[in-house]
Amino acid sequence: MKGEPSRSRVPRSQKRLPAEGKLAISTAPKEFPMQHAPGFLKIVNDAKSRVKETTVEEVKHRLDRGDRFMLVDVREDSEFMKDHLPGAVHLGKGIIERDIEARVPDPETELVLYCGGGFRSALAADSLLKMGYTNVISMDGGIREWRDKSYPLVKG
Repeated sequence: MKGEPSRSRVPRSQKRLPAEGKLAISTAPKEFPMQHAPGFLKIVNDAKSRVKETTVEEVKHRLDRGDRFMLVDVREDSEFMKDHLPGAVHLGKGIIERDIEARVPDPETELVLYCGGGFRSALAADSLLKMGYTNVISMDGGIREWRDKSYPLVKG
């Protein structure tokens, strides 16, 4: 309104310190666990009832041991470009069903899928099971838990 001082909005990652009036930058992580919609959680839980799951620790142990399996990142392109697990191939959730047969013609190939937290990978694993892939596993906890444990990541 006219005559009133303009108010600038302070981003949520910043807050005013009461005494000094200076900005303090939040050190909270930029990625927060998402609040998922009930319909989404319903289909994830349905998929998880059919899909084998593994832990972040087990995947790390298997990678360290040199086990042979294909590690598949099903996140979005931009997420994969930011960082991903060592040795992972990228087949995003939006295209995995379309491209998997060309990339992995043997339906008995062991595939370990991961995403941000283990939900999209469960959905993708369920789709691959329906397509006839017999050795598909979803990594519960996803890359967020991998990061929390300070396991190695590949940038870009």
